Amino acid sequence: MTNPVTQVPAASSEQALAHFEAMFSVETDCWDTHFALQQAAPEFVLLDVRNEALFRQGHIKGAIHLPHGKIVESKLQQWPADTLFVVYCAGPHCNGAAKAAVRLAKLGRPVKLMAGGITGWLDEGFTLESW
Repeated sequence: MTNPVTQVPAASSEQALAHFEAMFSVETDCWDTHFALQQAAPEFVLLDVRNEALFRQGHIKGAIHLPHGKIVESKLQQWPADTLFVVYCAGPHCNGAAKAAVRLAKLGRPVKLMAGGITGWLDEGFTLESW
């Protein structure tokens, strides 16, 4: 008897390894982001890509507010071309971070999406700052 989990066979170990290793090249998580932000030089720019009202209500300390629809080359000129950007939005129910990642990638900028967004950040017990 099959069920929704076993109906499609699992990938080979080689395919699974390639897939999951590739995920780490385009995603990070809240724990790793939080850890890196505690370092003297986190080696990335954290972008909050939500609207201004949500940013003001609460954002990750150190995040720069740049809504995904406003990501254009002229706004990125202050950072070297090889700067890694980590983007986040409201959470798993929001695709703003993915939209931001697409825009950054189209501009030739290195980018990773922080899985979970603000929802994941708060779920992990981390705090936000607000204006």
